Amino acid sequence: MSSTSGSRRRFAESLRAWQEQNAARLVPGQVDTRTASGLEIAPLYTPADLPLDSALPDGLGDWYRERLGFPGEAPFTRGPQPGMYRERPWVMGMYSGRASPAETNRRIRSLLERGQKGFSVALDLPTQVGLDSDHPLALGEVGRVGVPIDTLRDMQDLLAGIPLDQVRQIRTTANAIGPIALALFVAGAESQGHSAKSFKVMFQNDVLKEYVARGTWIFPPARGLRFSVDVVEYCAQELPNWEPIEFCGYHIRDSGSTAVQEVALALSNGIAYIDEALSRGLSIDQFAHSIFLFLAADLDLFEEVAKFRAARRIWCRLIGEHYGAKHAESCALNIFCYTLGSALTAQEPLNNVARVAYEALAAALGGVQTLATSSYDEALGLPSDEAVRTSLRTQQILAFETGVTRTADPLGGAFYVEYLTDRIEESILAYMKRVEEQGGGLAAIESGWVRREIEEEAYRKQRRIEEGQQAVVGVNRFAESGEARYAAMPAVGADTEAEQLERLARVRAERDAARVVGTLAEVRRAASEGRNTVPSILDAIRAYASVGEITNELASVWGRHQQRI
Repeated sequence: MSSTSGSRRRFAESLRAWQEQNAARLVPGQVDTRTASGLEIAPLYTPADLPLDSALPDGLGDWYRERLGFPGEAPFTRGPQPGMYRERPWVMGMYSGRASPAETNRRIRSLLERGQKGFSVALDLPTQVGLDSDHPLALGEVGRVGVPIDTLRDMQDLLAGIPLDQVRQIRTTANAIGPIALALFVAGAESQGHSAKSFKVMFQNDVLKEYVARGTWIFPPARGLRFSVDVVEYCAQELPNWEPIEFCGYHIRDSGSTAVQEVALALSNGIAYIDEALSRGLSIDQFAHSIFLFLAADLDLFEEVAKFRAARRIWCRLIGEHYGAKHAESCALNIFCYTLGSALTAQEPLNNVARVAYEALAAALGGVQTLATSSYDEALGLPSDEAVRTSLRTQQILAFETGVTRTADPLGGAFYVEYLTDRIEESILAYMKRVEEQGGGLAAIESGWVRREIEEEAYRKQRRIEEGQQAVVGVNRFAESGEARYAAMPAVGADTEAEQLERLARVRAERDAARVVGTLAEVRRAASEGRNTVPSILDAIRAYASVGEITNELASVWGRHQQRI
């Protein structure tokens, strides 16, 4: 038998085995599998669908299995699930958090009523850095860019009436306060009769990128890393259906990096988290399946599609070969994507509707599992209700009107896309090697190397825009003078902040003070002894200790990070 016929036979056998193994998952859910002209679309297209006289050219089948594979199988280039969106669409979730827990609750419930299947709780800046709303540094920031959560009472108000066990995914921005946020969700759900095992929460919980791209840190980097891994360890042992961490490239990209830097730095930081988790006695298969990679979707459509595909391939080798995972689901990367906020403009903001739609298309063609879309007025301030609704409808139109969900990886096999996927993969691996030469993700952050790399690229990008080399329609191309102005959402008023302070004071007056003191002392002991902090923090949250009080106990042991200028 010739090598050509052998290659054809092996490919045909593997394709048939994949189809038989996944037959139940290839049946369309809500997807209309016919085009507008009535053409039936298959769940997957491969080289076997090419009109070649002698089937596959020599080696094409072997190349396909090695570099692309079938959806749901290594190297997962074509997606982590066999049926992909044909089985069910990606999770659609908008970033929600404003003014007060009650107002945030109203917006979340409104979005769920409009068909959203998940939601994200945006925390205000004081909460994210472990400050209570009555702290002097919180003045003027309470509820401005998210919801203030001081105590369990606030979380109870935020979750009131939300059917947690019917929501596909809940997310939150907690990074420096990951274990505290976990405790708030667990205790908040318990107080409403929900077991924490009846739903799941996805925590951002990636504090390392905060030191270089976002700024909501509390503790020194090494200590912050270990605090984040407390969530990974606790979830692996107690809440295996929860998603304890996202390795975040989005904020790195939003700060000005390239697509290559975005993935490379996120994965390099991820290696630091994984190594810390393994040092605690966990196995890679206990938690790798629950990790998400959080990436941006920018406007360079084909590069973005290739980036998502390359990231899955790199993850498969990293987890399978480097860390020796035994379970296939550990090697199948799940991607959470947010359309890139920094691509939006304050000038002619309605143009951002188109920008967000194209970014969302790139995410869908790239096979992401969860997608959040920006609102067209975000460059002006917190989004209006109309803009949030338009953003959600953008996703729904993409999923249910365009046909993008009919077949897995619809651009797979295109010469241009496969070329870009290979080149981006090579570039990401080369950049990860540069990070490794700096001592790894943590060391590269502590030395300032990562921050310098991002700032230099951000400067280059801004220069290209200002010099007209990179087009931004309505800004440096086709700009109009005397354009109509759009009003941003009204800023959060002083009365809203005052109400939050009153609510916090009321909780402090009504709670069992002795119980609070005792649970906070246990938090401090856990920190001093190097134990996982989640159990003690959970007890403190149940006693209505505040986020700021818990943070202060931890900082008394670990200290606070001071940024080098």
